Order: sequence, then structure tokens, then C-alpha cells
Amino acid sequence: MTIKSRIVYKIAAPIIIVGIFVISILVALNYENLTIQVYAIFGLTAIFVFLFGFATGQSFSSPLRQLLERAQRLSQGDFTPGSYLETKDEFEELSKIFNKIAEELNKSHEMAEKAGDVADVKIRAKTQELEEEVSSLEQKVKMRAQELQRMIGESEKLQELAKMRGAEIVQLKKELQGMEEKPVKRPVQKKESAPEV
Repeated sequence: MTIKSRIVYKIAAPIIIVGIFVISILVALNYENLTIQVYAIFGLTAIFVFLFGFATGQSFSSPLRQLLERAQRLSQGDFTPGSYLETKDEFEELSKIFNKIAEELNKSHEMAEKAGDVADVKIRAKTQELEEEVSSLEQKVKMRAQELQRMIGESEKLQELAKMRGAEIVQLKKELQGMEEKPVKRPVQKKESAPEV
């Protein structure tokens, strides 16, 4: 059962039932004095009540169905105004209210999108700044690492040089000790005698 047929049924059924009930009461009150013409009038009245109930249900169900569809579209995120009823009653007022709500929601949605775009631009700018700062820090770290590597290389050279100097000092000490242990022989010089006169 569609929404429209349910609405028609809910509106028309009570009208038809009340009409049939009133006709039944009128028939029961004048049962003995009824003629064929009266039965025909009651029959036509019953048909009229049925058609009136159905027509009333249709007239209420069409705008109500449109409003329900509009409400469903709003709930699904369709904020474009699109419910235009010209019934000159409360349904038209309700339609105008739905359109106003849709416009406000659309404005709000557009503002949220713009705010999201602005936030996205700010985030990208901040991210770029951070990337540049990280790149700068990486360059500094790289330069410090190269400087440390150079200093380590120089330190290793100095250590090797110190080891070589230490070995030379040890060698010189040994040579000095070896010289002290051996007596140094000096050639003896002859004294020259004075010439005889």
C-alpha cells in the first residue's frame, strides 16, 4: 500500500463510516414509513457520502503526500526548495515553511562547505610550513652529521699521529738508554812538544 492510498484510506474511511452510520440511524427511525423513493434517496446519499469521503481523502492526501516526500528529501540532504503548493490553506503555509527550512539548511550547508574549504587551505598552508621547517631541520642535521664525521676523521688521524709519536718517543728512549750504557771512546790527542831552540 502506497503512502497516498494509506492517507486516502485514513481520511476517507471515517467519513464513509460516519455517513453510513447516520443513514442507518435515519432508516432505523423511519423504518415503517419508508417507501422505495426514500430507499433510493438513502442509497444516493450513501453513494454521495462514499464519493465525498473519497474526494476529501484525495484532496488531503495529495498535498500531504507532497509534504511527506519533501520532508524525506530534506532528511536525505536535498536542500533545494521544491515544494510549491497553492491550496490556500495550512498545507500551503506548511509548504512555505518547508521551503524556508530548505533554504536555511542549504545556506548552512554551503557555509559549512566554505568553512571546510578555508580550513583545508589553512591546513595545507600549515602543512607546507611544517614540511619546510622539517626540511630545514633535516639539512641542519645533515650538515652537523657531516661536521661530526669530519671531526671524527680528524680525531682518528690525531690518534694515529699520537701513536706514531709515542712509538718514536719509545724508540728514542731506547736509543738513549743504549747510549748511556756504552762508554764513549774518545780519541786521545797527543801533546805536541815545544820545539827545541
